[in-house]
Amino acid sequence: MTTYGLCFAWDCDGDVAFVDLLVEACRDERLSLLQATPANLDGVLAGVNAGEAGFRAYFDRASDEEPRFEPLAAWARAHCPCRINPHELAERAWDKAEMHAALSSVLHTPPTLILPPFREQPDLPPLDLGVLGPSFTIKPAYGGGGTGVVTCISPDRIPAARQTFPDTKYMLQSHIVPVRLDGRPAWFRILHAGGKYYPCWWDDRTHVYTTLTCAAEDHYGLRPLRGIVETIAHITGLHLFSTEVALSPEGKFLVIDYVNNPVDLRPQSKTPDGVPNLLLRFIARDIARLVARELARANHVQTDAA
Repeated sequence: MTTYGLCFAWDCDGDVAFVDLLVEACRDERLSLLQATPANLDGVLAGVNAGEAGFRAYFDRASDEEPRFEPLAAWARAHCPCRINPHELAERAWDKAEMHAALSSVLHTPPTLILPPFREQPDLPPLDLGVLGPSFTIKPAYGGGGTGVVTCISPDRIPAARQTFPDTKYMLQSHIVPVRLDGRPAWFRILHAGGKYYPCWWDDRTHVYTTLTCAAEDHYGLRPLRGIVETIAHITGLHLFSTEVALSPEGKFLVIDYVNNPVDLRPQSKTPDGVPNLLLRFIARDIARLVARELARANHVQTDAA
């Protein structure tokens, strides 16, 4: 039987550059890597089901969009001591309404109303839109990349927006205009990878990252961002995600987009709104190191038990 250290399941062309970095990082950690892609998935499944191959850690960036990978995720759940972003935890984090309920009691979030799916309740009772302020964002509780998101000032747009995804809950979230720091909007996207923290300035219009330096963190008093990300990591149990935080004119750090997973890992050298290349290299390194640590710990526990 051939046993790999890590199986990485992926099906997005945008991950190609990250895969190259992960291969390098796994080599540095002496971690054997099995890639599961749509092209070889049937063979990988046949091998593990026949007991001819296996792996001890699993990193899934495929089953959220491609159901064919779900049996592989199920095998990993039963056999792997280490799973990066376990499917059951990732699935919970995909529900923005649930994340709002989990996070709003411990972190500052914008005023928000949760609406039931249109198909479940087409006609809504009167809504107290005054709590949202002069404008608000309508967003589906599932999905990402801005799909289905509308910023408006009129409640007349709510019914049509809810029908875009009629089986999905919707959120009405107060539209936040952050304070400006030396002319730059104080809107941040923070990447969390394997316990590491990578804050970036974030342009919510262009979606372009600019690395936030430690000096800028200290200069502008932005250290609370670290605690926010640690809290989200603790509540979600995820190893790799991003979040968006804005600093309000009142001085509050507001978590705007709670948990982005899977993270878009296209490199900035290939697309302007991609992840800065150096950060992408760090993320691959951090994931490989995390897997190596967890497998070493599992080996130690197994040895002690024997």
